[in-house]
Amino acid sequence: MEKLLLEIKKWGVRTARPINSIYFGGGTPSLLSGNEIQAIMSAIKNNFNLSSDCEITCEVNPNSAQNFLRYAVLAGVNRISVGIQSANDKELKTLGRLHSFEDAEKTFKTARSLGIENLSADIMLGLPGANIADLKASIDKIVALSPKHISAYILKVEENTPFFKMKDNLCLPNDDDIAEQYLFLCDTLKNAGFEHYEISNFALESYQSRHNNKYWQCDEYIGIGPSAHSFFEGKRFYYSNSLGDFLEGNEPIFDCNGGDSEEYIMLRLRLSKGLVFKEYIDFFNEDLDEAIINRAKALEKSGLLKVDADRIYLTDQGMLVSNAVILNLVDTGV
Repeated sequence: MEKLLLEIKKWGVRTARPINSIYFGGGTPSLLSGNEIQAIMSAIKNNFNLSSDCEITCEVNPNSAQNFLRYAVLAGVNRISVGIQSANDKELKTLGRLHSFEDAEKTFKTARSLGIENLSADIMLGLPGANIADLKASIDKIVALSPKHISAYILKVEENTPFFKMKDNLCLPNDDDIAEQYLFLCDTLKNAGFEHYEISNFALESYQSRHNNKYWQCDEYIGIGPSAHSFFEGKRFYYSNSLGDFLEGNEPIFDCNGGDSEEYIMLRLRLSKGLVFKEYIDFFNEDLDEAIINRAKALEKSGLLKVDADRIYLTDQGMLVSNAVILNLVDTGV
């Protein structure tokens, strides 16, 4: 904890402009004690210039949220992201989650009783053995909790994980099934009043995540802690994933210079509003390369994106293969 507080102070000295969002994520922040979350927030408030309406989000797991939420609210947290993943207890058990959907319901109820209405929920697609009917049941139950925001992620089986070791025995959906689930989710949430504002994120009006939008708008941000990434003063860097390295005071590792045109295009196309020509001109003080617009017009026939007088933006189908579409647009042939 002492090392974390020192890092907060160090970065606060270097940051002058007002901060309008703070995000506690990675690992399980809801395992922090009341004294720890309050000490961290006190250090942030004492060392950074927070806007009066600063959005302060904390991720929580439903099985460890009940006692933590009270302390988090006292510390200033005003937005909660709940890692529900599924409303099906059997699926949660398969995922190795320690909570039930009832725990998620209790988490929402407790947060609201403490005055937090800005609640987000995570849902996972591509689960073993799951079909559209299973997904619909989960979406319906999660929407019934009345979250303001929903993040949807496709299960990815990573090497050196328990799932990877048992993947041959899992009934995992194929790419076509996952695509069907994603498009079904998009349509269902749209009909429920959610705007699909970014590839993985959906929000009711005025409830887009400020934290998420900083990434995709190429804004600067500072991440503190093992594996935390930053984009600050035009450079991208990250801390080692080793807790020992962090505690020993190792400096962040330089990754690359950020904010060039290709990166900007890639990030902006993740947003539903897409690559807005005027915003590009304002950012770079030059017009977007006409060759990119021509390549976009050629792709428009495929139904993966649309081009109008003001912008280029991906369709839901295009968001499924966004990496391939974006590489096609920015490919210089070199």
